[in-house]
Parts: sequence; structure tokens; C-alpha cells
Amino acid sequence: MAEVIKSLNLLESLKESIEKNNISDIKDAVEDMLISRINIAVVGERGREKAAFINSLRGLCVGDGGAALCPSSAAPDELAVFPNPKHPDFRLWDLPAIPSDPAFDPENYVERYKVIRYNSVIMTFTENPSSNMVAFWREARSLQKDTPYFALLASDKDTEKTLDAKKKTSLELLKAEELSQPKVFLVCPTALEKLEFLKLLEVMLGDLPEIRAHALLLALPTFSSTLVAQKKDAFQALGWAAASLSAGVSTIPVPLVSSAVDASIAVRILTKAQISLCLDDESVDRLARQRGKDPAKLRELRTCLLSVEVCKSEVKRRLSVAEKENSTSTTKLVELAMPRYARSVSRSFTVMLQAINSAIDDMSADANKIIAVATGASQ
Repeated sequence: MAEVIKSLNLLESLKESIEKNNISDIKDAVEDMLISRINIAVVGERGREKAAFINSLRGLCVGDGGAALCPSSAAPDELAVFPNPKHPDFRLWDLPAIPSDPAFDPENYVERYKVIRYNSVIMTFTENPSSNMVAFWREARSLQKDTPYFALLASDKDTEKTLDAKKKTSLELLKAEELSQPKVFLVCPTALEKLEFLKLLEVMLGDLPEIRAHALLLALPTFSSTLVAQKKDAFQALGWAAASLSAGVSTIPVPLVSSAVDASIAVRILTKAQISLCLDDESVDRLARQRGKDPAKLRELRTCLLSVEVCKSEVKRRLSVAEKENSTSTTKLVELAMPRYARSVSRSFTVMLQAINSAIDDMSADANKIIAVATGASQ
């Protein structure tokens, strides 16, 4: 829900830019949404669970190139960085465990590992949070405001009963440390759709600045129908931005400029959507390996051409179809949606918006089918 609200806030800003005919602001908005850096720190003991968690956040598993290893290849007191293979602007930073030494200085830890540079900090543990971890939380919170979080990682031996007991004990310990209304999120490191990771993500998206929240959402692997819906909302906001830019460019009195720009922008957005929704061959095959499925079977579920390959010819075809279908009734619907800005909305705006939204609808449907089969939700 937080992501939907953020998308709507962004749309309001874009509508203001349309009204003012400020093409440069609209162009900047598109670039910010397509290319925005996000850095997440993961603090905790470097065990199997933490390595699996870092890999899952990047859509990887043990054996994949660039996957986090256990034991870690980094020295105990060194940090390790893990870029996302599909989203180079998304980086996960593996920070060393908080020491149990009573002389632990949280301010020194924060300074040494440059905690201020991370957009969010996830503090992981498999049993209970230590008092030193709470001290670090307080120090990090003074810098990051609302962005440090406690995540209890489930192990292979854990059951629903043991996890509930661990969470209850952890909350009691945090309250004993005088934390007001503490939150602990249960996370299954190898299957993020289970337990409470989606709740953690919802809180993170609500706490992060708008553009960073978009960056995180689009960079995460797509492992649930909830994520597909959230990403769809985000790309609809991008569609508005692209359509707004198209409406501004369409006023340029140079033949073919508008159509060429429309196709180029649409290709960029839909390529981002294909990667974000994990529809490309490499992502589908990797998901199949992780879930023990036949890659060919998952690939066959893609019925939209853009899910398989984003090519300019298919994008132009969709723009052409949208142009033909752009009837008077369609224009009236747009006017009803944004009556105060109706005078600023060109035919190009409607065509671009319709083409991108229909493509995102089709690609999202493919992503939902693949997820349902891969996770067993369709059974």
C-alpha cells in the first residue's frame, strides 16, 4: 500500500509539470526512476542464513556467479559488497557482526563502516538480539532516522513454534532495553515470500525517500504476486512520466521526432520492466534452478513477446495499435481522470500511456504465472 501512495504522490508532481509544460523536470523524473542508486547494509553473524538472505535479495543462490559464500571470503572485520547482477545501481553491503565485547563502542562501529552512506540497515540474527546490537541500533537510528530494522532469520531446524518463541523472546529483550514499540520481522532466507519479509519490505518502502523506495522495489527479485502488483504500480507511474514527456516533445515542429522519442523511451521503460519482473531468460532459468523446476516449462508461460525480448519493432507496433485505438471515448476517460490538466494532455500523451500500460499489464500477467508455478502457489 505504501508503494501505491508513493506512486500517486509522484503522479501529482508529474501533473504539475504537465500543467507548467516543464519538459526538463519530467525528463529528470524519468531518469531518476530508471537510474537511482540504493545501498542496503546487512549487519549480523556471517552464517549460512545471512549468506542465503543476501543471495535471495539479489535473486541468487549458492553456486551462482557472485553469490555470497559461507564461510565468507571477507575477513571477519572487513565489509563485503555484493552488487546486483541485473541492477548495478543496487548494492548490498555485508557488514561484520556486532561483537559481544562489553567495551563495544557503537559510535566507532558506525564511523568505521560508514553507516551513514546506507539507505537502510537490516540487522540480522538467528537467536536473540544482543545488548550491543541494540546499542548499534540506537546509534544508527540517530543517523538513519527510521531505517534500521531487526530481522530474525529462520534456520533449517526452525519450526513455526520455535520461531514464534524466538520472536517473543526477542521482543521482550528489546523492551527490556527500553525500546519503544520494537519490531522484529521473521524472514525465511531462502524463500522471501514466506514469513514476514513482505511486511518488512512494506515498512522499508514507507520509510525511504520516494525515489529510493522505487529503486529498491524495482531491483528486488520478483518472488510473489504482491511484488508484481507493487512493481506494476511503479511502472504505471513511469508510464505517466513517459507519456508526459511524449506530450511535451510532440509540440516540437520536426517530422518524426515525437515518434522516435516515444519508441526510445518506451523501450527503456519496458526493458527495465522485463528485468525487474524477472522475465528475461537468465532470470527465469535461475528461478527454475532455485525452485527445482524445469526452465523450459517456466519459459513457456511467457505469452507476451516483450516478456521474452524487448525489441523496438514490437514497441512501435504497440504504439501504432494504441494510435488507432485512441478514440474520442478514450480521450474523455483521460480527461475525467485529470480534469484540471485536460488542456495540457495531447493525443501523444494518451497513445504513449495506453501503449505502455497495456504492455505492463501483459508482462505482469506473465510474471504472475511464472511465480505461481515456481513457488507452488498454483497448486
